[in-house]
Amino acid sequence: MRRQRATIKVDPDIQGGTPCFAGTRVPVKSLFDYVARGRSLDYFLEQFPSVKRQQATTVLERAG
Repeated sequence: MRRQRATIKVDPDIQGGTPCFAGTRVPVKSLFDYVARGRSLDYFLEQFPSVKRQQATTVLERAG
């Protein structure tokens, strides 16, 4: 069985426990804010290069 990597991490030492993309300090809420403003996924990823495309698409798929 293959172990799935965490997409989101909550750590009180990172952004005060705000849910962030694993391995980054980028809050997941940022992605939803960009999408709500009509920005594309590509634009978001350009602004936050530490977030992997797979992480962002996983979050969007699980939210939808």
